[in-house]
Amino acid sequence: MLKQFMEMDRRYIFLLVGICVLIPLLLPIGLPTFTTKHVLNLYKAIDAIPPEGPALLLAIDFDASTAAELMPMAKAILRQCFAKKTRVLVLSLFPACLGMAEIAVREVSQEFDVKNGVDYVLLSYKPGVTAIMLSIGEDICKTLETDYYGNDLKDLPMMEDIHNYDDIPLLVSLAGSDLPTYWVIYVGTTYHQRVGCGTTAVSAAQYYPWLQTGQFVGMLGGLKGAAEYENLVERAGYTRARKVASIGMEAQSIAHLLLITLIILGNIAYFTSRRKE
Repeated sequence: MLKQFMEMDRRYIFLLVGICVLIPLLLPIGLPTFTTKHVLNLYKAIDAIPPEGPALLLAIDFDASTAAELMPMAKAILRQCFAKKTRVLVLSLFPACLGMAEIAVREVSQEFDVKNGVDYVLLSYKPGVTAIMLSIGEDICKTLETDYYGNDLKDLPMMEDIHNYDDIPLLVSLAGSDLPTYWVIYVGTTYHQRVGCGTTAVSAAQYYPWLQTGQFVGMLGGLKGAAEYENLVERAGYTRARKVASIGMEAQSIAHLLLITLIILGNIAYFTSRRKE
């Protein structure tokens, strides 16, 4: 029996991993998720923005390569804002990321009674990352001029009382790069803008010093951070949408448990066989 286990065809292992990943995706289990303080701090900061008042600036700067971790964050934040009528400015500083922003806004806006130009604005793209960051501090309408759909920003009802960072109580940067630190360096320092961030799991460690100094009000780290935020939004009664990040975490967790079990059994079989020899 031990020898058979030691010589097991690796294809059976791949099959077991595939089953462990597939089952939670088809039939979500509902494993408990514990909220970390940085996720909770960001949630509270967004939730504190009054309905139909100043706008949240959501900078979506991720592409398809990191969308699995960051798209659930963007959708959860948009659901929270749309449910409580918090106005949102959505911005992308890179052309490849603008499509991700449009997908998030289009899909989530269909779930709520919100209107483009009234409850949210998807801003247009212009080249010049840091130049755009600084120029928004002077005048958004003069900097970007139109929204994603070609409408003049000055003609949109939502933009009548939103001119620069003075009218934006919080900025949240979702990126798979170190772009959130640019927001702190250029905008947080120059305009005293409060900044939160969402990043991939592999990049999260580099932001903890910024969190400790208070330069970020909160952070969503990887798929786990997105899952925690989805649960907070659902618990508040803002949405009952499918929790993509939470389901992904369940699949990941069960696959990890399988691998740990196989490693333990493999070691037991190895040392037992050596003792017999």
